[in-house]
This record gives sequence, structure tokens and C-alpha cells, in this order.
Amino acid sequence: MRQVNVDEIRQAVKNLSITTNCVLGDAEIEYIKKMLAIEESPTGQEILKMVLENARIAREEMLPICQDTGFAVVFLEIGQDVCFIGGDLNEAITQGVREGYEEGYLRKSILSDPIKRINTGDNTPPVVHLKIVPGDKVKIVFAPKGGGSENMSGVAMLKPADGIEGVKTFVIEKVESAGGNPCPPIVVGVGIGGTFEYCAFMAKKALLRPLGERHPDPFYAALEEELLEKINSTGVGPQGLGGRVTALDVHVEVYPCHIASLPVAVNLNCHATRHGEIVI
Repeated sequence: MRQVNVDEIRQAVKNLSITTNCVLGDAEIEYIKKMLAIEESPTGQEILKMVLENARIAREEMLPICQDTGFAVVFLEIGQDVCFIGGDLNEAITQGVREGYEEGYLRKSILSDPIKRINTGDNTPPVVHLKIVPGDKVKIVFAPKGGGSENMSGVAMLKPADGIEGVKTFVIEKVESAGGNPCPPIVVGVGIGGTFEYCAFMAKKALLRPLGERHPDPFYAALEEELLEKINSTGVGPQGLGGRVTALDVHVEVYPCHIASLPVAVNLNCHATRHGEIVI
């Protein structure tokens, strides 16, 4: 049994809170450059150039890529041979978010109650997803989620008879109706199967996959390519002002489901596919 002090978790979450909000990854930047090369709209080209310039300034000056520094979403993969010591794990994660958003001068966007609308003042609490895995390591993935793209997400409980065509229709209509609201070019996460809540979880987790990395099942890899092509044929374009590049990529995750159900969820990310990870 390997002991891990929760203070290590706090420090890691704190650091990730700042870096993921200020530093867009090299792979993401290269992907946007790739999209710039195929964008035909002059307006779209200018927008993508601004996106790249914004990312450069944010990285060099350690300033937020976007004023919306998001809801702190933390994915934890905990080795079953790990024993946490030194305090409460959940409080350590929360404190890491609290310190990161304070020290990084990041906007605090979280309300203590969805109806009473009172800001907590420190961007807590986070949303934490836990998974127990073999081994003695702890993997932390931090993904701040902006409200604009999150608001354009959706879940549909399709009929099994709707099949794959029903899934495609739902995804494409969701992106098309979102227009410029999620700040395209977007990344589209799709969850198919499971239950009402699990397909939404899969759609969000799909956004963590590296751009250009296809699903291991050739059937779903082909579906990702088809959806990407059709989404980029809608003409929504960068910032919804027209063009070929509406989406940078589409990632699909699937899970077994009930014989009477066909759940599908769409979760959108803006061009700033902010997430970072560390293994302790």
C-alpha cells in the first residue's frame, strides 16, 4: 500500500487551475494552425489568427485564455493500492481550486445555489469524478468548463429504432442550433449508451481526448470523421460568422445500454480545449 499525502493533491490541483486557464497546449495550437490552412472564409481566417495570437499572449504573460475561467471539473483515477493520508481528499481538492483561482487572479464564477444566485467568491465547490484503477498512482485531470459552451450541451433519450441516423441527426442539429454561442471552432464530445446521466459524463470525458486521436473501434472512428465533415459543412464557421471550420474535432465515447434505450449526449468545448493532467 502506497501512502499519498492529500497535500500533494492540493498543490497539483492548485497548479493545474492556473496553467490550464493560461496555457493552451502545443498540440491544440498546432491543430488550430492546421484548421487555419483549410479555412476559406477571410473572416474565419482572421478569427483563427486572433485565436492564435490570444493564446500566445496568454501563455507568455500567464493571463487567462478567456475571461470565463470555468467551473473546475476534476477527474481522478486512483490506484487501488493508494492510501491517502494527511486529511480529507475532497477538501484538499477544493482547497487547491480555491488557492489556484485566488493566486492566479482567475474569475470566480460559481454560485452557492442555482436559484438564489449567490457567488461563493472562490470558484468552489468543484465537480469531482472518481475512478478506481489498478496500481499505486493517482492521475489528476483538471478541465475548467466555460458556461457558454456548457449551455449548448444536451441529452436525448432516443428510441432504439432511431439508430445511428438518429444519433447523427441529434449531434448535427445540436451544433447547428448552437451557432456562435459556444465560441467555435468547437470540440464536440459525444456520449452514446449507458444511462441518462452516464452518457452526459461520457460526452464530457470525450473532450479530454487529444485532438485527432480516433476511437479505437473503426466503426466509431468512422462516425467521428463523418460527423466532423458534416458539422464543418454547416457553414457556422469560426465564432459563428461563416466558414469551413466549425469544429476542430469530434470525439465519441460509447457504453452498453438497456434494450429499451438509446441515450445520446453532446457536450461542447470552445476552441480553448483547456485541460491538463499530472500523475502522482
